[in-house]
Amino acid sequence: MEFFRIRKDIPFMRHALVFNVISLLTFLLAVTFLLTRGLHLSVEFTGGTLVELHYAQTADLEKVRDGLGKAGYTDLSVQHFGSSQDVLVRLPLKADQNTARIGETVIEALAVEAPGATLRRVEFVGPQVGKELAENGALALLVVIIGIVLYLSFRFEWRFSISAIIANLHDVIIILGFFAFFQWEFSLSVLAAVLAVLGYSVNESVVVFDRVRETFKKTRGLTTPQVLDHAITSTISRTMITHGSTQIMVLSMLIFGGETLYYFSLALTIGICFGIYSSVLVASPLVMWLGVSREQFVKPKKRIEGANEDGAVV
Repeated sequence: MEFFRIRKDIPFMRHALVFNVISLLTFLLAVTFLLTRGLHLSVEFTGGTLVELHYAQTADLEKVRDGLGKAGYTDLSVQHFGSSQDVLVRLPLKADQNTARIGETVIEALAVEAPGATLRRVEFVGPQVGKELAENGALALLVVIIGIVLYLSFRFEWRFSISAIIANLHDVIIILGFFAFFQWEFSLSVLAAVLAVLGYSVNESVVVFDRVRETFKKTRGLTTPQVLDHAITSTISRTMITHGSTQIMVLSMLIFGGETLYYFSLALTIGICFGIYSSVLVASPLVMWLGVSREQFVKPKKRIEGANEDGAVV
């Protein structure tokens, strides 16, 4: 399905060096922010207190946040839990915090801004549990990366595999760099978004690389940059349909999803934008610089001994 078709190939590879220098600088900045500022981890990773509240009517999350904020609670997370009447509050650990009375303290803090709350349960998440979640999250990310590496190794020639892997890791580091620089909260939902971006980005690279391989096999007389330009140009319509429809859904979550889905959809938005960029302007130039050529895809015709040039046996 195509909304439009570009007749003349766009010379992307002509500016490949410029775009890759920009990508390298962005990547190095992201790594610098990760090393110097680090990620602002949520309660799931650092440990804290989970407080479940119940309202007789639909709970107003903004009033709950305001009430707790005025009571001196910071870096908290408030979201619906199961239904619009149930609220789950995540509070970070504090040195002077009385964990035995934390539930009563929360109810007292909400008495003015969001009265009517009933305490359902209070659970303490220790630092050890948070550490295990962080380790399991990192392990999940590593397993996904290894799975993608294995898939690309079987799916494509090694030049394509290396290029796609570098482009995918580029997207992940960029997302983490944004969260480190702005100190946005990094939660389990954001980790899920990063894992989704990995699969999303590799899919775009596979589509482009499939068209590159197909063009090499079917078309003669084109240089490697021209083949890459043709492959990217011929998939632009598909890219705009796929990424455009996905981005509309993600933006809807970003704008209307509230605080619960905000950072999840923000990570997806960054990942989708850089996923397109890396597939076209990072992975493709790397393939070109690694020396991909038509001879690697077209098998030479076997010469039958004893046959003349017209194929007749002498």
